[in-house]
Amino acid sequence: MSYPAPADSPAGAPIAFAGSPIDRADHIRTDPAALGNLMNWRARVMNLDGLLPEFDDEGRLLWHTIADVAEDAELVFLGLIDDKAHFAPVPMDGFSGPAMPRAWQAMQMLQPEDLALYGGARSLVDWHARHRFCANCGSPTKLAKGGWQRNCDNCGAQHFPRTDPVTIMLVEHEDKLLLGRQPRFPPRMYSALAGFVEPGETIEEAVAREVQEEAGVAVRDVRYLASQPWPFPSQLMIGCTSIADDPTLTIDETELDDARWFTREELEDARRAGAEGNELLIFPQKFAIAHRLITWWLDR
Repeated sequence: MSYPAPADSPAGAPIAFAGSPIDRADHIRTDPAALGNLMNWRARVMNLDGLLPEFDDEGRLLWHTIADVAEDAELVFLGLIDDKAHFAPVPMDGFSGPAMPRAWQAMQMLQPEDLALYGGARSLVDWHARHRFCANCGSPTKLAKGGWQRNCDNCGAQHFPRTDPVTIMLVEHEDKLLLGRQPRFPPRMYSALAGFVEPGETIEEAVAREVQEEAGVAVRDVRYLASQPWPFPSQLMIGCTSIADDPTLTIDETELDDARWFTREELEDARRAGAEGNELLIFPQKFAIAHRLITWWLDR
């Protein structure tokens, strides 16, 4: 299912991890009998190696049947596709680490709909692996509501999967964009500035605070453009644009290795250069919303 984007927002190919074909079927999550009836020979269970997907040479996810899964496995109900129930297994050995190089391979190889299915499943099973014990009393928790909840029998607390909002923003000044690089980035890779929305903040306030903290730049006219689910571990990237009147930079070196203003010509050249970039800049990868945001700015 897709929805119209706001006017003058990025368009084009589906944003990575968005556009899942699944019917989440919330009414089934709350009906144990209906859910049990769907756990039959037609049901499909995502083939995961810990938190990483198994897929074929065409970028299609590989699936098990219920019979292939251990009897004591915790299965999260993802929803329905063509009236077939789809599940994902919670890693039995707990959190298995991000393994980002292999995850990046999946992002580049998986077909868009399969990537969206995997992204939702990964966020859910990662949350379960991290929340086997109650945050209220420390007792073991049990999977409930088809995997969209965990309950504590000891104190009665109910726990629900969370999504953390993150703003990621273009900052424009006189036909230039401000991009930064984090210490973990490969050489020459720059991207849009980003940061978590803190308690008590609006999206607009979070954009202004993060840009001020990381680059020492005041911004105005913050506007929403597009969003992206990002399952590492479970974030919602909220893409925005903003305007700076003063380009003077004061970089917070605990957050960024570098930040600089790029001209339209420099960004266009890096985009044309492809995955390896040019001598100045590697353009953000296509699976990142930063790619979509900067492309939108260049193509306006």
